[in-house]
Amino acid sequence: MFAKEKISYKAMPLPNRVALTDAEAAARAQDFRTFMAQRHSIRDFSDRPVPRAIIEHCLLTAGGAPSGANHQPWFFAAVSDPSLKARIRAEAEAEEQKFYDGGASDEWIKALEPIGTDASKPHLTTAPWLIVIFAQRWGEFDDGTRYKNYYVPESVGIATGFLIAALHHAGLSCLTHTPNPMKFLNDALDRPASEKPVMILTVGHTAANATVPEVAKMKKPLEKIAQFY
Repeated sequence: MFAKEKISYKAMPLPNRVALTDAEAAARAQDFRTFMAQRHSIRDFSDRPVPRAIIEHCLLTAGGAPSGANHQPWFFAAVSDPSLKARIRAEAEAEEQKFYDGGASDEWIKALEPIGTDASKPHLTTAPWLIVIFAQRWGEFDDGTRYKNYYVPESVGIATGFLIAALHHAGLSCLTHTPNPMKFLNDALDRPASEKPVMILTVGHTAANATVPEVAKMKKPLEKIAQFY
């Protein structure tokens, strides 16, 4: 954590240590890979409520992610109020309509065709929770003095990955949504100019009739995403 007063470096013993055999580690890695392969981005949500405590635990997991200089430059706005979700949906759909009406290139629209998306986003009001992720471009002390945050996009990206994994671990589904521009989210959620909205995560339980685009299961093999040196 960062504070205005000087904080000197002080080492402490590692609080948690995991010691596994190679066989145990390999089994865990395979199990986690199998588990995460069951995660899907869905657009068909149930309106079944999700207790706030579950969302809180997932957000605390995200908040434990590593960050540049440990500044933790993120903010998560968890929205369950129906009227606020309706406002966010209306403004997001307005931006999306501009995107599909000519704001996006033909190449971009073609790339989205196998996904089956359009400007309509009913999941934003059907699902019980929206989590709006903000990146804090700078921080402020209590007296209003600014301080710089470091590696903000990288840090927020890591925390978002933690959050998505935590939601999946809790048996929930989510969908990333990035309308462009997203400045309306600062206004709707009364967030300061120092915070840049990064995405909306729609969160809830999967509807009984949920589908996913077939192309979504087409993942690159290891040799296309990694190389060992």
